[in-house]
Amino acid sequence: MSSNRPLHHRDISFTTIPINNKETFLLRFLYHTKIGRIFLYFFIQPLFSKLIGSFLNTRISILLIKPFVKKNKIDLTRFQKQKYTSFNDFFCRRLKYTKILSDKTQFLSPCDGKLSIYKIKKNLTFQIKHSIYSLKTLLQDEELANLYQNGICLIFRLTPDDYHRYHFIDDGEILVQKKISGVLHTVRPIAMEQFSIFHENTREITKMKTANFGIVTQIEVGALMVGKIQNQKKRNFKKGEEKGTFLFGGSTIILLMEENKVEMNPILLKNTKQNLETQIYYQNFIGNSKKI
Repeated sequence: MSSNRPLHHRDISFTTIPINNKETFLLRFLYHTKIGRIFLYFFIQPLFSKLIGSFLNTRISILLIKPFVKKNKIDLTRFQKQKYTSFNDFFCRRLKYTKILSDKTQFLSPCDGKLSIYKIKKNLTFQIKHSIYSLKTLLQDEELANLYQNGICLIFRLTPDDYHRYHFIDDGEILVQKKISGVLHTVRPIAMEQFSIFHENTREITKMKTANFGIVTQIEVGALMVGKIQNQKKRNFKKGEEKGTFLFGGSTIILLMEENKVEMNPILLKNTKQNLETQIYYQNFIGNSKKI
């Protein structure tokens, strides 16, 4: 599915991926062997990530683009044509122009990614594979965590083939923005078996007051070899405006929604219950506002 037009209930057709999908030899080596974990210790250090990031900003890194496109089967027809100055310039490529729908009560995806949706339980936790996540620990803010009692958590896992810019889901204003430093683990499922990675990884948290979906908190999570999460500096925003960019690597976006603020597309809920991630593209239809 290469089109990035919004999808509606009547024409929806998603690709699904098993959450416990097969991992590469390298990741199995890093996370399941003693020697591998020694190497992993160095890979997750900020200095290593910065060195890789610096190289990927050089002109010589352009040589990596063609094999990267081939390996990840990237559909370049979705993106603007241009000459790239570095691999990171390519990695942060822009989509061709897409129109924001006038119906602002539709909840459209803010990004590409493999989507899972979880109910936030009464004890303010949600579980992915073998890791249980506490909102209080994730946000480092008990009051903000309590706001999402019985709400929902949307997790978009971005992989190298995805569009790595992300956008605002609605009109509104930013109430709080903060950064939590941490280490950089991969966001692939294999890491979730070993670590509560969303609690450990570097992340940026944005609490937003939106026009149609209540108080929404968005969390960008940096991953292995991702040097930066680049968020726009602004107070007020419009639906579809660019919020920020990930540099090279896999990354994750988490959206926390209050109870009874949005009705999710039932297909997406069903897929998660069946232990499937759903491939989502920017502006795909994923729900509707319950605003009265």
